[in-house]
Amino acid sequence: MKKIFGKASTAVFLIVIACISLVPIIWVVTSSLKSNSEILSAMSGFPTGMHTDNYVNAFKLAPITIFYKNSIFVAIVSTILNLIVCTMAAYVVVRCRFKVKPLITMLFSLGLVIPGAALIQPLYTNFTATSLYNTLTGLILVHTALGMPTTFYVMVSYIKTIPYSLEEAAYVDGCGFLRTFVQIVLPITRPAFATAGVIQFLLSWNEFQFALTLTGQTEKRTLPIALYYFKSAFASDYGAMFAATIVVIAPTIIIFIIMQKQVIAGLAAGSVKG
Repeated sequence: MKKIFGKASTAVFLIVIACISLVPIIWVVTSSLKSNSEILSAMSGFPTGMHTDNYVNAFKLAPITIFYKNSIFVAIVSTILNLIVCTMAAYVVVRCRFKVKPLITMLFSLGLVIPGAALIQPLYTNFTATSLYNTLTGLILVHTALGMPTTFYVMVSYIKTIPYSLEEAAYVDGCGFLRTFVQIVLPITRPAFATAGVIQFLLSWNEFQFALTLTGQTEKRTLPIALYYFKSAFASDYGAMFAATIVVIAPTIIIFIIMQKQVIAGLAAGSVKG
């Protein structure tokens, strides 16, 4: 009886969590297919007709195509740079002994507690002084740095689970430190790579604060700015605004659905040592 009650309670809890997660998405999807009059008269409920022209208007009213290209480029490049730097740093911290090791770990830890708002002014000052303001290169560097603490600790947790005997065997066979890292460690860390990569990609894709502050021209801005653009300039066209919201969030949902098994595997394996 207790087992049945426990399973029923778990099922009810999961259903509630699923509803809390899905209801806002369903509401935005249905609203994107409504006319303005339907949205203003009845915020809930399904549309009486399929107003797919809202999506056409969304691309007409804002340069979403440009924002999309910029977001894809910035998110992919920042994710690659973030994974390369943090994986190498995590491997060195886990496997090597050196005097400044605690300092490096502390610096990554500080990145988790410093609020992003505190970095806007110094970054803006430095970017304007070094010609990085209003460039995709500047955004890539910022997004790469923002995700480093999380990526670093995900990779550290996973690398600690890898038996050192595998690397010792590689050293015996004549592999050097770099070759062992590339040929032995990296293939094993694929689940952690997927986890950290998805987290970093979503962070870069959804980042709004720095993208708004460190860019000034439409040609250099990313997709989250599109919603701000709609809110400020075209707030009366709610159907197009909801359609733009779907355009923004759809890639992140698709990527997570595709990569969810790898993400869960990476988090589960990295949560236990040895």
